[in-house]
Amino acid sequence: MKIEMQSQTTELKQSITKSIMDKIDEKLIPLVEENKNLKNKVEKLEKEVEVMKRAEKKNNIVVFGLEEKETSTLELLKEFKKHLNQDLNIKIEDYEINKIYRLGTKNRENNKPRPVLCSFVSNWRKNEIIKNKKSLIKINISEDYSKEVLEKRKALQAKLAEEKKKGNVAYLKYDKLVVIEGKINQDKRKREASTSPTAYHPLSPSNQHKKQQIIASIKANRTNVFDMMRNRSNSLSNISTTGKQ
Repeated sequence: MKIEMQSQTTELKQSITKSIMDKIDEKLIPLVEENKNLKNKVEKLEKEVEVMKRAEKKNNIVVFGLEEKETSTLELLKEFKKHLNQDLNIKIEDYEINKIYRLGTKNRENNKPRPVLCSFVSNWRKNEIIKNKKSLIKINISEDYSKEVLEKRKALQAKLAEEKKKGNVAYLKYDKLVVIEGKINQDKRKREASTSPTAYHPLSPSNQHKKQQIIASIKANRTNVFDMMRNRSNSLSNISTTGKQ
């Protein structure tokens, strides 16, 4: 009797537990699905925001090391244009620049100049400056990246150095690491060098000997031709004499 009651109690507990779990599942399934949809929407919005940020910054550059002595935006613009003209031989017109200003708040205790953000009207002009930035003398220039992209680029620096140490061509493109395996090209060049024909050196002993053989052969052939022509001429003379007789 006691065992039967225990069995019934166990079955009742299991039934109640299953009923409760089923009800919980009924309520959780829609919540899980809704949470999944919300995550997808958030990811989509984040991508859209990133695209907007990238589009907003695509014509921008950040200038470092530009002496902070200007008293107005116009003076800052003139100083920046002067560096581009002197170092890169690139003459920028005022209408080509959309905006230019210092980043951050000036620290009177620190004489270090604040970075300058410059936004160009056209992307090709900005790219022209980025392409030639290594020729700059007193200032440095970089792309205007968002905080998230800068963090990703910073995290990739160790991997970038590692790939370069391996002998590969490696560089950062926006927030991605691009690697071109240099060893494959080196092996290819080695194979091409091993199968390429030997270079001709006119002063080498073997080539001098070949040259002498060719000259001797030409002289011999020339002599044979002359002898043949002489014999033919004599034969014609004999035939002419015989005919007259």
